[in-house]
Amino acid sequence: MNTKTLGWTGEQVSALGLGCMGMSHAYGRRDDRESLATLERALELGVTFWDTADYYGNGDNERLIAKALKDNRGKVFLATKFGLRAPKSGDLFAPVTDGSPGGMKTAVESSLQRLKTDYIDLYYLHRVDPKVPVEETVGAMADLVREGKIRYIGLSEVSADTLRRAHSVHRIAALQSEYSLLSREIEAEILPAAKALGTALIPFSPLGRGMFTSTFDLSKMPETDARRTMPRFQGHHLENNRCLVEALTALAREKGIDTAQLALAWIMAKGDHIIPIPGTKRSRYLEKNTCAADVVLDAADIAAIEAVIAKYPDTGDRYPESALKLTSGR
Repeated sequence: MNTKTLGWTGEQVSALGLGCMGMSHAYGRRDDRESLATLERALELGVTFWDTADYYGNGDNERLIAKALKDNRGKVFLATKFGLRAPKSGDLFAPVTDGSPGGMKTAVESSLQRLKTDYIDLYYLHRVDPKVPVEETVGAMADLVREGKIRYIGLSEVSADTLRRAHSVHRIAALQSEYSLLSREIEAEILPAAKALGTALIPFSPLGRGMFTSTFDLSKMPETDARRTMPRFQGHHLENNRCLVEALTALAREKGIDTAQLALAWIMAKGDHIIPIPGTKRSRYLEKNTCAADVVLDAADIAAIEAVIAKYPDTGDRYPESALKLTSGR
């Protein structure tokens, strides 16, 4: 696995990371044995930039990762997040936000205990708390850097303006946002702002939450799968996106790769400061994803992809309205 530099930090991380959320959260049934095998395989393949959060499985995802970290902590560049809590209603798309310094101090100690580590490489604010100025939250996170509990500060799903405000308090190493062939809202302002500040862009759900994989089948997903309630997986949006995927699959076949590899290669071609973290809980999909790091798209390939996207613009919102309020519009 090739490496990329994480923004201004100089840290070398795997050019493709691993999103661990689906191992414990939101996407149906868990299989901890298979997930642990996937984490072990990631180490073998050099995919050592791992992403989790205290919100995923109410801490269970961090506990799972701790098992793989036990004898491998020095090999992994570990990212986790704080700032969200599950509401009593159980609605995944209406979490409680807490970006207060006190809440953060409690959260980081809990994450360190669950992960069984003395430090976190990259610590994100999962969502901005509308009750707390981002400057106050980042100022408190900077204290954690000085204490050695975290090494670098990240933000997730913030606007370009919020990123700049936060950066004025302490340098932001990474910004995590949804970015894929289905979700391109960040291209206008957020992507250039991150580049200008030397902040790495970490796209999550770069495979359209599974839409660009060969095994995607909404009818086989359990009722508890969060994707069933997302607008882009419903009605005419779903039909539009199925047509989009079919057309992209044809392009991928011409290059001798699969659709997921095409989607990842497209993102990676957007800039050296961009490090996608496709999520999976199965080793065989991880292996396929890593091959995308070796795919080179030329100008003609990019133009062909853009032409396909232009034909199918009705992709639908990525979240229900309640969740969109917590994303990068602020």
